[in-house]
Amino acid sequence: MKTELQKMLDGELYVASDQELVDMRDNARKHLSQYNQMMAEPLEKKNAILKQLLGKCSTIDIQPPFYCDYGKHIVAGENFFMNFNCIILDCAMVTIGNNVMCGPNVQIYTAYHPLAAEERIKGPELAKPITIGDNVWLGGGAIICPGVTIGSNTTIGAGSVVTKDIPAGVFAGGNPCKVIRLI
Repeated sequence: MKTELQKMLDGELYVASDQELVDMRDNARKHLSQYNQMMAEPLEKKNAILKQLLGKCSTIDIQPPFYCDYGKHIVAGENFFMNFNCIILDCAMVTIGNNVMCGPNVQIYTAYHPLAAEERIKGPELAKPITIGDNVWLGGGAIICPGVTIGSNTTIGAGSVVTKDIPAGVFAGGNPCKVIRLI
C-alpha cells in the first residue's frame, strides 16, 4: 500500500493533510522562516540553510523571501538565481537546469486540484513534475503550471502563464504562454 507521499510523487490523488506530509511541510517552514530573516547575511550563510532545505543544490542564489512546500523535491543546477518573493510548490519534482534565472515573483506550481467540483470538495490533491532546462530565464511574475517542461536556452516573458510545454531556444510569452519567436 502506497503512502500519501508516494502517491503525491507518483502523480496520483493524495491527501495533503497526511501527518507525514504535514511534518515535512512544517520542517520546510522552519528552514524558510530562518532563511527569510537572513536578507543581509552573506550568501554562504544563506546557502547553508538552503542546502538543508533543498533536495539538491549547487551554486545558487535565492533572494529572500522565498517559499516552497517541501524543498526536498527541488533539484537545482549550477548558477541558479531566483529573485525576491518567489514560490515553488514542490508537491512533485521540480528539476531546474544550470544557469537558470528567475525574476521577482516567479511562481512554479506542481500542485493542482481535480476540475470536477464533486471530486475537488472531497479534498485529495494532485501534482505533476516540472522541468526547466539549462540557460532559461523566467521573467518577473511568470507562472509555471503543473506538468510543464521548458526547453533549454529559452526565455519566458514577464507575466506569462505557462500552461503547456515550451521548446528549446525560443522567446515565449503571454497568457497562455506561446512561442513568439526563435532566439
